[in-house]
Amino acid sequence: MRDVIATILLLFCSAIFVSCKQPIPEMKSVSPERNYKLALIQMEVEGGKLDENLTRAVGRIRKAALGGARIALLPEVMDLGWTHPSARQFAFEIPEGKTCQALCKAARENSIYVCAGIVEKHGDKLYNAAIIINPSGTVILKHRKINELEIAHDLYATGEGLGVVHTPIGTLGLYICADATAQGNTLSNSLAYMGADIILSPSAWAVPPDFDQIATPYGDTWRKVYQPVSSCFGVWVASVSNVGKIEAGPWKDWHCIGASLVYNAEGEEILQAPYGVNADTILYVDIALKERPARGTTWHKYWEERDTVH
Repeated sequence: MRDVIATILLLFCSAIFVSCKQPIPEMKSVSPERNYKLALIQMEVEGGKLDENLTRAVGRIRKAALGGARIALLPEVMDLGWTHPSARQFAFEIPEGKTCQALCKAARENSIYVCAGIVEKHGDKLYNAAIIINPSGTVILKHRKINELEIAHDLYATGEGLGVVHTPIGTLGLYICADATAQGNTLSNSLAYMGADIILSPSAWAVPPDFDQIATPYGDTWRKVYQPVSSCFGVWVASVSNVGKIEAGPWKDWHCIGASLVYNAEGEEILQAPYGVNADTILYVDIALKERPARGTTWHKYWEERDTVH
């Protein structure tokens, strides 16, 4: 019996030794999802009407999820309207405040990423902010607008940072509206250098009430900044504007007119949404992310080789 037990123990230990000698499989990182649907929520924003705007946004997020979107992109200051003075009364903290929590709940209940522009209260300051929320309802990135128009300086403080976030649907970059027009494409290029696969931009594009869309079709301001960064870095750019009449603030009586834009990773404009004060709509875009061809200083080598080929 002792001999039998000894033999069994010897075989058992040998098996353990052999198994320990086997190479441990390499832990492979999960590749981000490269193809999915993005929803541009070009929604009406009513100045100062927080509850109405939140109700509208939550409904649009639900509809976007039902439409198969993995991420819903909403406009700049979609809670109160850009430069509306009600921000001094109805701005809340991020992420604890009423506005952010409503959007987090919508993201969680619909299992969808949400990107939206809202006003943030932080101490005695207000910020024109934007957030990205994951499908679990957690804020994973916040941005405070940096290149704010001068007429809004008395309301919003200046942002102090720029960032990206790595997610299962790629590396998402975030800024707001006029951030894209910073001198020399500074902020756009920075997000691309940080590794963004797609830059999301909540916006609020407005024109005077006598603007002639036929004579000067809206959009070239944004084409001039989106096209270069998308073609140079192979990054998508998606920007959505709200619609509706501006009821208060420095642009009182101006019209927010949608005309949202999307550029693909080849530097091609693939969508411009309808133009107009009543152009409230949801549009879907099939995103196909491009593998980053370079990083850091190797971008210069990539551009040199690409230009040589062409």
